[in-house]
Amino acid sequence: MDVFSSYNLIIEASVILILSFLFNGIAKRTNIPSVLLLIILGVVLQFVLKHMTSEKVDFFPALEVLGIIGLIMIVLEAALELELKKEKLVPILKSMAIALVGLIGSAWVAALILFQFIPEITMQSAWLYATPLSILSSAIIIPSVSGLAEHKKEFHIYESTFSDIMGIMMFYFLVGGLNPAEDSGAVGFAVNIVLTIVLSLVASYAIILIFQQIKSQAKLFLLIAVLLLLYAIGKQLHLSSLLIILIFGLVIANMKLFFAGKLAHFLEYEKAHRIYHELHIVTLETAFVVRTFFFVIFGLTIAIASLFSLSVALISLLLIASIYVIRFVILRTFIGSDILPQLFIAPRGLITVLLFFAIPAEAQVATFEPGILLFVIIGTSLIMTWAMIKDKRKVKTLVDQIDEEYKTINEEKSEPGETENDNEIIGERPEI
Repeated sequence: MDVFSSYNLIIEASVILILSFLFNGIAKRTNIPSVLLLIILGVVLQFVLKHMTSEKVDFFPALEVLGIIGLIMIVLEAALELELKKEKLVPILKSMAIALVGLIGSAWVAALILFQFIPEITMQSAWLYATPLSILSSAIIIPSVSGLAEHKKEFHIYESTFSDIMGIMMFYFLVGGLNPAEDSGAVGFAVNIVLTIVLSLVASYAIILIFQQIKSQAKLFLLIAVLLLLYAIGKQLHLSSLLIILIFGLVIANMKLFFAGKLAHFLEYEKAHRIYHELHIVTLETAFVVRTFFFVIFGLTIAIASLFSLSVALISLLLIASIYVIRFVILRTFIGSDILPQLFIAPRGLITVLLFFAIPAEAQVATFEPGILLFVIIGTSLIMTWAMIKDKRKVKTLVDQIDEEYKTINEEKSEPGETENDNEIIGERPEI
């Protein structure tokens, strides 16, 4: 049986998408991240493929392309949901500060651990390996936090998005240091960011003004193609390309803010808002499809044997412990005592994998076990799952207690001798 024939590939892809949809339903009911289920599905398919064919397939090119597109779609999806209001300024800045301090602190400690336990690794290479392991996964976090309180949900969307962007910028800043002749240093890096922001704003205004005039119904994927083109060109010019996607998403999601004053005359709000609404749906659907195939293919590429190495387990456990110790200190400093379940929502995922495969050959270390990557991804995802389930039970218990109290009070007020007005005073409990 040829598992790679055209019709078999269509059947396999369709079944994977259907299973992914079911995994989303399971995730909502159990708080087990759907991404974790997709990775397990990929591992199962790995054994199925070995049984059905001896042909070896190189999945890395597909994994890389899917990872890049998935990253763009996830950041765009998050940006389209972010409202820029005065009252949101403090939460945004606080989330940015937590993401930045958490990224640098986690990478520093992880680099020390890797330098201590990985033979033949230099500190420079240790930092390059540590950075992907220190970036939060918005691909896992954003779909998983929908059931949290609104302020906690917003915090996680902001934090994970900033962590993605700043982590990628930090990684390529470290990569630039491998070649002193081309390294522009901190000043050049800052200029690069400013230039990217300016170009992103100009491109965002131009795209909105042009696309609101296009009358064709089939223009959403044209818009996505333009964004992918801008991202790829930005990468070729060594710009911080993910900022282009983030800024475009923020501009189109907050058009009244960016098209204020005289600029408002150029904006046809109804047409532009329709583009925003349709783009939001397309981005959501595309992110779902790309995320699905990325994590399944990642599961297909995992070397399971490396998970059973004692050294891999030791290093991975130290890395995971450092993640939560540093996160505890940061959250207590910036937020205070109300840090649950936020403390344990720190999974690693898509960007960790993507940047790991982007480490330049001159910085790669043969003694580094890829199993560490998988161990940390699965470990942090399981810890997040446990925390989310515990939080869900805590909320359910609280709701049940309040329901019971309202029921008791209403029963007491319903006793003979009480007026109808008394019953109305209590009524039904408010929603939590």
